[in-house]
Amino acid sequence: MEPIDILLNVKFKKTCNGAKIPTRKHDEDAGFDIYSMENVVLTPGEIRAIGTGISIAFPRGFKCELCPRSGMALKGFTIVNSPGTVDSGYRNEIKVISQNVHNTNPIEINIGDRIAQLIFVPIGNPIFEEVDELPKSVRGLKGFGSSGN
Repeated sequence: MEPIDILLNVKFKKTCNGAKIPTRKHDEDAGFDIYSMENVVLTPGEIRAIGTGISIAFPRGFKCELCPRSGMALKGFTIVNSPGTVDSGYRNEIKVISQNVHNTNPIEINIGDRIAQLIFVPIGNPIFEEVDELPKSVRGLKGFGSSGN
C-alpha cells in the first residue's frame, strides 16, 4: 500500500534575525528539525525554555507536536512536556521546555543546533455523550500493567 501524503500549508515567521526554517533530512522523515536561537548550558537537572526564533500558523484540525530528537536524547537532553503541543491558534514563538535529566555533566546548546522536531498530526473533533454504561471491551476495567510487562 502506497503511503498517503497530506499536504499541509504551514506559514512561519522569524521572530529574530538568524532564525531557521524547520527542515527534515529525508522526505520520509516525520519530523521537521527546529533550531536553538540561544547559547545555553543546561546543568544536571536544570529546566529551561529555549527559544527557536520562529512562530507558525497551520490549519485547524491539526496539532503540532514538539518532540525530542534521538541524537539529543543520547546526550541526556529531554523535552519536559514531551510531546509538547502547539495548537493551531498559537502564534507566539515556539520554545522548547528542555531538561538535562539523564546526564551528570552540563549539556551545551549553541545557536543553530537542532534541538527538537515538529510533527504535524490530524486531530478529531469529538462530541462527548454522557451515558449510564460504557460498551464492553476485552480489557474491561483492568488497569495499569494488565496487558503484561
